[in-house]
Amino acid sequence: MRENPEDRSDESSTRLVAALTAAVDHRWPVVPGAVLRGRRCSCGDPDCVVPGAHPHDPSLLTATTDARMVRWWWERQSPDAPVLAATGSAVSAVSLPAAAGARALVFLAALRLPLGPVLAMPGRYALLVAPYSLDALGEMLAQLPWVPSSLRYHGTGGFLPLPPGGAAGRVRWVLAPRPAKGGGVWLPQVGPLLGELVEATARMDSGRSAY
Repeated sequence: MRENPEDRSDESSTRLVAALTAAVDHRWPVVPGAVLRGRRCSCGDPDCVVPGAHPHDPSLLTATTDARMVRWWWERQSPDAPVLAATGSAVSAVSLPAAAGARALVFLAALRLPLGPVLAMPGRYALLVAPYSLDALGEMLAQLPWVPSSLRYHGTGGFLPLPPGGAAGRVRWVLAPRPAKGGGVWLPQVGPLLGELVEATARMDSGRSAY
């Protein structure tokens, strides 16, 4: 089936809107990601482990909330690129296997702990939280008996794919961002959530990571 140019234009417009929403409304620095060309990643690495779902050119260090730069990237340079949010300065996250993530959301809802945005990515859930330092995170993890190796932390130097881009479009909001007073997005602190995320992951993970 031949590709409809109008469909391509609509997809590019949707990505631009998503990038502007993240950068301007949410106040999250964004950058275009690598693009899938057929089954190959535009980074050129034939062994790329996350094809079409990572920063490439420009680099993650150029992530910005500047609307003019965002428009230029998605209107002129990379209209097909997924939208990636740089983590660490304005938003961070903890991600875990999808089945454990779904279990954790049920536990956290039962505890009536307020949740921020939650992303579903291929095989994983990511709970977005307020920025944390690696030192503070390490101190919190040190209080736990053990930490599953499949729990991942998206802080300084990390990134998250945002809908509708990233991983061939297989990224969606489980819980959408909610506005915070004074602008931006309301994000919970990671501490109150960490124990339940570890517990949910531990039940489904055979690895062990000691701190």
